[in-house]
Order: sequence, then structure tokens, then C-alpha cells
Amino acid sequence: MDLIPGNRLTLLKNGAEYFPALGAAIDSAHREIFLESYIYEHDETGRLIGEALKRAASRGVTVHLLLDGFGSRTLPEYFVEDLCAAGVQLLLYRREVSPWRFKRHRLRRLHRKIAVIDARIAFVGGINVIDDMDTPGQIPPRFDYAVAVEGPLLAGILQAVKRTWSLAAWRKIRLYRSRKQNRPLHPAPCGSIEAAFVRRDNLRHRRDIESAYLDAIASAKEEVIIANAYFLPGRRFRQALIQAAERGVRVVLLLQGRVEYILLHYASRALYGVLLDAGIEIYSYNKSFLHAKVAVVDGRWATVGSSNIDPFSLMLALEANVVALDAGFAAALRASLLQAIGEGAQQVAPDRWRQQPLYSRFLAWASYGMVRILMGMAGYARRYEES
Repeated sequence: MDLIPGNRLTLLKNGAEYFPALGAAIDSAHREIFLESYIYEHDETGRLIGEALKRAASRGVTVHLLLDGFGSRTLPEYFVEDLCAAGVQLLLYRREVSPWRFKRHRLRRLHRKIAVIDARIAFVGGINVIDDMDTPGQIPPRFDYAVAVEGPLLAGILQAVKRTWSLAAWRKIRLYRSRKQNRPLHPAPCGSIEAAFVRRDNLRHRRDIESAYLDAIASAKEEVIIANAYFLPGRRFRQALIQAAERGVRVVLLLQGRVEYILLHYASRALYGVLLDAGIEIYSYNKSFLHAKVAVVDGRWATVGSSNIDPFSLMLALEANVVALDAGFAAALRASLLQAIGEGAQQVAPDRWRQQPLYSRFLAWASYGMVRILMGMAGYARRYEES
């Protein structure tokens, strides 16, 4: 992982901070926009961002919208047609998975949430284009983060989104040519933060995000705080956390308390016992849906992105994180996480966890076993356990 100096990073919490910043950037675009999202909903937020994209296209801005075919499967056809009629170029990354025509590669989804505007500013994080105040049965908003990026780091982000768009376009028998693609991009330094753009794909970057986490945890001396929506790490990741705790490092996990995906929810709980026994603190976030994928190590290393710590993100999906080595940025993220723990989470007490009913333990281990079986069916069981 190569850290690039001279960047300005702005932490954005939840859609309340992210979508106004994204909309303003789109409205200021003059040349080219790339927007990738796993989920794009036809709700108030989706319509607002859609109108901003249409306005940009009407000004002559080249607008690329790449959506995952499964995550955005509920997007109405008339909305898609309206965007395309306005000049927005829209592609789907792999169609919806069919249970009757299962193919392993169909599980490889576009889970990234990235926007790049005029090679001037980029947004990377875990926030889909969806109204995070619309959380049926839960207290809104979804708890999530994104980061606005300005500076030399933009070059790598833009290269990545262009490549993914080009691959998607080739699958549709189209040839992508950008008016600016032959011009080298060298954004000027505009800040003091060292940062890296770290991605996971199925070619040359299969373990980059996982490796960034493991390196940071291995070098931790004081504290590791991880907030993750879907937490089901493999053996190497679990051992890294346990070894850090054994060195005297305070290890804090802020994990999903609300049930969203039943299988993953209970499977992750099969690992709680061994982690708690190692002295790792686990906090269950119950105030609303936890959708964050962030971490802070030793008050200086921080990451914000789309990658969960589970088999889907670490082995199958296209993911993207920004890693920052900066005390100020890390302090802001750490303070936000500690506030969330204090206001919306409950610590999992080791003694109470050991005394849980037998049926709860059975449900957790049965769910964990089912995940292993599904990974085996997909051909990834060995890689998952070794990760």
C-alpha cells in the first residue's frame, strides 16, 4: 500500500452530510462525472441525485452512472429511461442473480460507493444512494460514513472507476472513450494528509483491503477500533485481533445489533466467545442500522470505505477504501465512533455471553456452518478460512 502525501480529506457522517456535498459537487461539474453505487433507490434521495445528474448532462457534462445489477434491481425502468433520455450514460454491473441459473461469477458484485467529479473531488465510502432516513422498523438514520478526497490521491481513484466503467461497457459491446483519457492526471497537492486508495477486485487486488487492515492491526501498540456492519472474519483476521489484545492493545469492535440479514447476523455471533475470551471489547449498536465500514488504529491510522469484514466483501465483491495516516483525521473519526458507542451501543458482557441459552449458541453455530457450506458451494471455503 503506497501512501501519497498532499491530500485533503473531509469526513462525512451519514447521508445528512454526504448527499448535500455530493449534490453540490455534481452541480459544479463542467466536464465528466463517474458515480458508482451498489444500491440506487428511487426514493427522495435517489430522485434528488438523479435530477442533479440530469442537470449536469444538460450542460454537456459526460455523466457515467454504474450500478450493481442486483443491489439496484428495484430501480424502476421509467426512471432509468428518464435518466438515459436526459443524456446520462447508465450501465448495470452484472444482472440480478437467478436462483435457477446459478453461476459463481454472478456473486461478484459491485459493492463500491464512489463518485469522481471533474477529476477535482472524489467521494469514497459506504453510503449508497438511498434515503438513510427511510429505515422501516428502525430508528433513522443509518449510521455510515464517506470521505471527500481532494489532491494527488484522485489520480488512482479516477483510474479505477474508468477501468471498471470500461470493462462494463465492453460487456455491453460498447467502447468507452473519454475526451480526457489521454491526458495524464497530476492533481496538485492541496492538503497535508498522507493517504492511499485501496481496492479489492478479482484480478490484481484480491487481498489489498484485508492486507491493509492486517498490517495496521499487527503494528498497533495502543488501540484498535473497528466499526463494521457485517463482521465475519476468517482465521487470519481473528488471530490478528487476538494477538493484538494479547500484546495489551485495547481492541474495540462496534458491530451491528439490529437484525438485517439473519444468516450473517447469527453467524457472526458464533465468533463472539473466542474474541471476548481474548479480552476484546464488543459493542452492539442498537440505536439504528449500523452500515459503517471504518477503523482507527493508535489514533493515527484510519480507513473509511465500502468493505465489510466478511466473505462477501473480502473475497467476492469490488470494494474500495481510503486509508489515511493522519492524527487529525483519525481523531475526528475516533471521536465520532466513541460518541456512537456512548449513545447507541451496549457492551456485550463476557459473563452474560457465556450464560446464554443453549438454543442461542446452537443458532449461532448452525448459521456459521451454513455460511461455510455456502462458501464451499461457491468454491471459496478454503480461502475464507485462511483469510
